[in-house]
Amino acid sequence: MSTTPRWRTAALLAVPIAVLLSLAGPQAAPAASPTASPTAEPPSTASSFGSPADAAAGAPQVPAPTTRRPVGATSVHLVDTGRHDPWRPDAATRELMATLWYPAQSARGEQLPYISPEVSTALYGTPDLSTVGTGVKARTVPAPGRHPLVVLSPGYGYSRTSLTALAEDLAARGYAVAALDHTYETVVQFPDGRVESCLICDRVDEQRAAEVTLSRAKDIGFLIDRLTAPGPGLVRGLQIDRSRIGAAGHSIGGASAIEAMREDGRIRAAANLDGDVFVPLPADGLSRPVLLLGAQRHAGASPTANWDETWQHLTGWKRWLDLPEGGHLSFCDVHWLVDSLGVRDQVPPETAQGQYGTIKGDRALAATRAYLGAFFDRHLLNRPARLLDAPSAAYPEVLFAK
Repeated sequence: MSTTPRWRTAALLAVPIAVLLSLAGPQAAPAASPTASPTAEPPSTASSFGSPADAAAGAPQVPAPTTRRPVGATSVHLVDTGRHDPWRPDAATRELMATLWYPAQSARGEQLPYISPEVSTALYGTPDLSTVGTGVKARTVPAPGRHPLVVLSPGYGYSRTSLTALAEDLAARGYAVAALDHTYETVVQFPDGRVESCLICDRVDEQRAAEVTLSRAKDIGFLIDRLTAPGPGLVRGLQIDRSRIGAAGHSIGGASAIEAMREDGRIRAAANLDGDVFVPLPADGLSRPVLLLGAQRHAGASPTANWDETWQHLTGWKRWLDLPEGGHLSFCDVHWLVDSLGVRDQVPPETAQGQYGTIKGDRALAATRAYLGAFFDRHLLNRPARLLDAPSAAYPEVLFAK
């Protein structure tokens, strides 16, 4: 397997993935670059996405959560007036978009769009992934009570929508979940229809990786500020338990989750899904719980050195789990989407092993959901979560590496 650092892979493969997905369309169109800046029309309404007609036409559906509980969601626009944007020197503020998923009082309402047509086109080309069906109702009333919070950060170059399947499952378990788009690190659409491109996807090196990690940690902290501030909150009626906050992410998003926890004492636990770590942990270590869940990062596999170094500085509860048959994209929606479209055999052989491995996308998702949920259940809700104690016959794909 290639020893290319895991954060780089997502950025470098954004265009090849677009080309790959375009193969599923009846008339493949050229895939737009992640750095393109399309002219956008105002966002479509939720009722135009994921309709029964789309499902009947064979549009992929987000796999149903493991817990049968209604889930609601909404997107929010955030402006950090106290911070200049790190990637645009002329921007006096840092603008962000986030989606919030939460336990809902009922399953009635309009279906939440998976992704807008504009962002889908810019990131993936064709087919239009805005037709992907979700099990989430837009802007429905949150369930009563205070909910633990999990903040999610996607891979470099990817939209927050790439973590939809994980977010829906955590919300069905009872968590409030907030996934961020880190502006200028991917294509982001704002409520007025404006689409901002990725301004930094053309540079890939370890210094940039460290800069991205530090910037994302600040984004995560600001989102937590907004979600826990006094007053009505970002979603009316949604109550956050300020004492039970976790963070997780895929690829460099996972490294950013660990850094955010290092900087922010409100975060009690962090999970890194196959992301190399480019900001060294302090010499005295990090004593709060950390889950490392990777692919092909077991003893004898080549890309373990980065996590070996990180492991030594984790002084609290920790687990290192591995999917030996998985790939870098097994922890986000891209893997099960590619399988749902039936085009995985068209992935170039030189990248297929590192990106998807040999595991099926639905099994990779089931394992990721199970272990991520168990991790937060144990460390935010103080539940036993025995799945984390030893290998499980229910998930033979998962290896306890350390």
